[in-house]
Amino acid sequence: MNRIDATFQKLQEQGRKALIPFVTAGDAGLDTTEQLVLQLEASGADIIELGVPFSDPIAEGPVIQEASVRSLENGTKLVDIFDLVKRLREKTQVPLLLMLYINSIFGFGTERFFQLCAESGVDGVIVPDLPYEEQDEIQEAADRAGVYSISMVAPTSQERIAMIASAAKGFLYCVSSTGVTGMRKEFTTDFDAFFHTIRQSAHIPCAVGFGLSGPEQAKAISAYCDGVIVGSAIVKLVAESGKDCVEPVGHFTASLRKALDS
Repeated sequence: MNRIDATFQKLQEQGRKALIPFVTAGDAGLDTTEQLVLQLEASGADIIELGVPFSDPIAEGPVIQEASVRSLENGTKLVDIFDLVKRLREKTQVPLLLMLYINSIFGFGTERFFQLCAESGVDGVIVPDLPYEEQDEIQEAADRAGVYSISMVAPTSQERIAMIASAAKGFLYCVSSTGVTGMRKEFTTDFDAFFHTIRQSAHIPCAVGFGLSGPEQAKAISAYCDGVIVGSAIVKLVAESGKDCVEPVGHFTASLRKALDS
């Protein structure tokens, strides 16, 4: 069983929500990223997303764009991230996802990419610029490797939601609002209507991401879904503290976990 499935099954049995933090791999250095992943898990994270730095991250807001720039300036390469995952697998079995853009996969070689995902211990990938209708570009290679390609739906997906949700694996990534990633003070999305449509077709867990900025928002959004994804708020802490970010990120993550469990 894929670690993602096993994690959601365990959480469902416990009546708990998944906490899924995001960090950009190589931001503040890969050694720091390794420490962060272990601290995130210790602070209550259930699944962890590692962002692969890219020169033109079109789905990202300024906070994650700047993290990508810092990571690239540190010399982070995809092969280094695979090595990082291998090291982490000696210490943890927490599900790990790579979030990256399709050109990073094509440039690396699709078959080789998914083979290394499997060999290193990556459980799934999120490719925000790959439309559902073009999933066959990577799906066969992902399936052969036993790696989930996580599907995304947004409020603007409308009639496409049923098609996307019915074929999704692992969990369905539900984008909270239109636009790019980044912390938001409030959401204009009608979550009742959005999730009414999603629940008619989705047979797997659903997690909401894009814009969640703190414990209160995470708790409120969790009423609609099976998990919450928090990225920019954590990446901002990394930007502020650099290599000293592990402790503040741990405290923030623990506050999210406490809110979800309350």
